[in-house]
Amino acid sequence: MLLQDKRLSLESTIRKLDSVLVAFSGGIDSTLVLAVANKVLKGRVLAVTAKSDSVPERELHAAQQLTYALGIKHKIVKTEEMLSPNYLKNPVNRCYYCKSELYAKLLIVSSQYKITNVLNGINLDDLGDHRPGITAAKEAGIISPLVESRLNKQDVRKLACDMGLSNWKKPALACLSSRIPYGQPVTAKKLSMIDEAEEFFLAEGFRKSECATTVIWHVSNY
Repeated sequence: MLLQDKRLSLESTIRKLDSVLVAFSGGIDSTLVLAVANKVLKGRVLAVTAKSDSVPERELHAAQQLTYALGIKHKIVKTEEMLSPNYLKNPVNRCYYCKSELYAKLLIVSSQYKITNVLNGINLDDLGDHRPGITAAKEAGIISPLVESRLNKQDVRKLACDMGLSNWKKPALACLSSRIPYGQPVTAKKLSMIDEAEEFFLAEGFRKSECATTVIWHVSNY
């Protein structure tokens, strides 16, 4: 399937929806979904970003800047996965509990705004990874238009570049809790330490993927 055909499929898939709420992390996958939705639905789009102990403030600011630049309505909601004992135990399916909490909050917001469709940025490559959050998405009835249109990560970056999206080269970045080895409890203190360490490495010129790898090593030895 040619990339141009995938782009048309993505536009067609989203155009069939009357209005959408996009789970917007600020990463390139959800940015592409958001930009295409805004293009074909003529503004009947709401971007929602989670505020959480496991999300660095710099990522929230980046998400706000992106939605402002795109001219899209944006809302930040506080998620409460840190109140879940299952999440804090940090099992191998930790992301399931995090995403279940996120999607529950998004469905509340979609109801408040009378939006019937919630979209995420899962792409085709994600289906081959360990992604417990995908199960949570399916259970919540979340739509994954990139998967439906057979778009992988390379496709996403190419289309984002073609559309002039400023973050088309942004590295994939998991939440701060992912730096803590499975089985070691997630705590607010650990997340704060990780965030501070990554801020230091970024200030020193490390790329996001490099500083995350370094912090994972240090946390596992903490």
